[in-house]
Amino acid sequence: MRSYFLAAALPALTAAHGHVAAVQADGVWYQGWNAALKYQNPIPATVGWQADNLDNGFVSPDAFQSADIVCHKASKSNGAYVSVKPGSKVTFYWDTWPVSHKGPVFDYIAPCNGDCGAIDKASLKFIKLDQGAWISGNDPGTWVTDDLVKNNFSWSTTIPSTLAAGNYVIRHEIIALHAAGQANGAQAYPQCVNFKVSGGSGTATLASEGVPATSFYKASDPGITFNLYSKFTGYTIPGPAVTKMARRAVEGFRGHARAWGM
Repeated sequence: MRSYFLAAALPALTAAHGHVAAVQADGVWYQGWNAALKYQNPIPATVGWQADNLDNGFVSPDAFQSADIVCHKASKSNGAYVSVKPGSKVTFYWDTWPVSHKGPVFDYIAPCNGDCGAIDKASLKFIKLDQGAWISGNDPGTWVTDDLVKNNFSWSTTIPSTLAAGNYVIRHEIIALHAAGQANGAQAYPQCVNFKVSGGSGTATLASEGVPATSFYKASDPGITFNLYSKFTGYTIPGPAVTKMARRAVEGFRGHARAWGM
């Protein structure tokens, strides 16, 4: 099943970066977004949001306060949902990722309060589910992106067990730092996926906790402007803190080395 979805999502793209080609949850595989799908008629529904990233490009720091940072360039919901329960493990499979593109990995979640296709993406308010970044060494050192590459280009997170039923967007993101030592050099690769949460007895709605993606990062943040090729001794993870609810959901999960912040 996995090879089917990845093949379907990868018609001919061989660029160096990547995109989330598939998502797995509760033993079911779902097709993510690939910009080449926009040339199909009709465009097939996918759990991954559409985005204008045929070049596997990125969002640069000078656009971090624009709508592009929410779910990538010209993004919009594409109709399908991943079905999960509170507490489910979710795995995002990238089609590829270059080992040179080291940096932090994040997962955020926002409620749609109805149909995710009807919401204004700029109004989505996210909490941070988990994060990982620098592990050890320097110049450039070992990062969680190295784990992602070793784990078949995959990254996993956990749906909080206290989450209320409803429709949500998970914003999965890598920020590549290989050029971040220069102004406007960091490269953000946000990928959004629709989720339908049902079952369980959770009541957490996230209504008052989230913030818009346009407020996550500034170009001047020490985790955004960062010289990967130096004798550094630490890394300041950018963006909001992982919430207590989300931290409890992933504390027992050890699929990847996690760095909670410094």
